Amino acid sequence: MYKIKLVPAKTNIPFFKFRLMALVLSSLLVVGSAIMFFGPGLNKGIDFEGGILIEVAMPTAPDLGNMRNSLGGLGLGQVALQTFGSEEDILIRVQRQPGEAKAQEEAVNIIKAQLNSDFGEDISYRRVEFVGPTVSEELVLAAIEAVAVAVFAILVYIWLRFEWHYSVGAVVALVHDVVLTIGMFAVTGIEFNLASVAAILTIVGYSINDTVVVYDRIRENFRRFKKMPVTELINFSINETLARTTITSLTTLLALAALYIFGGEVIRGFATAMIFGVVIGTYSSIFVAAPILTVIGLRHRSEEEDGFQGGDTVDTEAGEKG
Repeated sequence: MYKIKLVPAKTNIPFFKFRLMALVLSSLLVVGSAIMFFGPGLNKGIDFEGGILIEVAMPTAPDLGNMRNSLGGLGLGQVALQTFGSEEDILIRVQRQPGEAKAQEEAVNIIKAQLNSDFGEDISYRRVEFVGPTVSEELVLAAIEAVAVAVFAILVYIWLRFEWHYSVGAVVALVHDVVLTIGMFAVTGIEFNLASVAAILTIVGYSINDTVVVYDRIRENFRRFKKMPVTELINFSINETLARTTITSLTTLLALAALYIFGGEVIRGFATAMIFGVVIGTYSSIFVAAPILTVIGLRHRSEEEDGFQGGDTVDTEAGEKG
């Protein structure tokens, strides 16, 4: 049976030749993302900006796409629909209107009039609430805390499993991925909501998994090839895990592409962030997490003891024989 190989069994791609270019590119992207975040900022959704919540029971299950288009044409800003319980129970979220309580009440009346016009008078309005900026601010802080706690927990885990060099490298790569993903939201103007926070946390998990695979192979090769220069050893380790990294990334992207195409408007922002995150996470595992180990001083123990700063070039075959 013929087996398709996306990546040859043995590759010798000189990733380390591009490490300076990659680090410069990553630095520029991180700075650009920070500028976009503090400049134009994020297109915050109702979850973070506050707004109007209306819980309705429809006489029959509506077409959410048509319902969203109808309410979206009222000029009230962002409109999000969500079913809960049964298909007839709909939660409508509309962004907060400029002005005080009176402006919010007028928006509710406009929405009710449109729904009555589209679906008749048999609609039951079970709940109408106004979400103010205080609650939204609490959600922002909770989201920041969630990401910070996740990154800190990963730092501790990598530190315990490997060495401090690896934990620093992993956290740098994670921060790199998170900042660039937030920058992507700022540049594209995709709505940033709680689903976006979930996407970022998922990207953190995916990225660290990819990085741990590379780090585990680097640590294993450190024990096997005690005389191979560190730069060559890391490059060799990246090539050894390249097939696994490529296949994992491509299969994940296939699933995300299906979500993006068939998942509808509600999930499209999440799928877009995940697609971007998988690409960036794969890139950072190869061009950020691995090369940064040499920047923070990872060396063979014999080199550290002798103050050795270089080494004779040893090819892979020679290292294996040793």
